[in-house]
Amino acid sequence: MAHTYILIDFGADEEKAQQARHKLEGWKQAMRLDKKLQIKFERDEVAADAAADTADEPDKPPKSKSKSKANSSDETSPKDGHIKLLVRLYFSAHEKLSEQRSLDRILADDLFKSSAPKLVRETDKDFPDVNKQFEALE
Repeated sequence: MAHTYILIDFGADEEKAQQARHKLEGWKQAMRLDKKLQIKFERDEVAADAAADTADEPDKPPKSKSKSKANSSDETSPKDGHIKLLVRLYFSAHEKLSEQRSLDRILADDLFKSSAPKLVRETDKDFPDVNKQFEALE
């Protein structure tokens, strides 16, 4: 089976990233691509580091309510830095047409096109790194 990855960088736009996830999940259900299309997010933890730096200041005692609220909203905060969406397409050799149609649909959509998606196939030199990165994410 051939793996193909699509790397999409949304910058700090959490809303756009969630719209993309929702659209891909809809296509996944509609076209019955349960294990053939997998999605994972990679988030930089810039906001968490900044919050830790400000909490270390001796002038301001940390508040338990704001700290727990900040921890729970870390994933949806627009200040998280870069949000990258990794999409793995996993089609067998006899499903080349289905794979190409799925790729074309994703790459042609305005939501993804504006984020300059990067396509990584098994023959590319970056493939092992992207594969490890995808497997390391939850």
